[in-house]
Amino acid sequence: MDDTLCCLQEKFVKDLFVSEGLGAVIDEASYGYAKCSMEIEPRHCNALGIPMGGTIFTLADFAFAVAANQRGRDVVTQASQVTFLKSAKGKHLTAIARQVKDGKRICFYEVKVTDELGTEVAFVTINGYVVRNSDEK
Repeated sequence: MDDTLCCLQEKFVKDLFVSEGLGAVIDEASYGYAKCSMEIEPRHCNALGIPMGGTIFTLADFAFAVAANQRGRDVVTQASQVTFLKSAKGKHLTAIARQVKDGKRICFYEVKVTDELGTEVAFVTINGYVVRNSDEK
């Protein structure tokens, strides 16, 4: 396992809401990119038996956080927009976050959430705010 992924896993396991509550894991990561996933369990589902929107959004927000919080930067979600496309048909969700714009204080990401059957579940855009950048004095 590469050092970046190992360090990110150590950092984000402390995000108990995601690591314990959601059961999400980091599959791949590099600056401006992350792939995170989770198994769908009954606790993640609504009364219709499908994953709750909050579950899907939280996975997407987590992928954004992993992609953006690298290279000594501390980035938080400033604003986001989620569009739910279809109900998940499978038992596993994956969120892939990709950087669209990287600025000194503001960054912009798109996140696609799918299931293992290829169902496009959600599309999320996130504006991030850079709280701290280690390059700054």
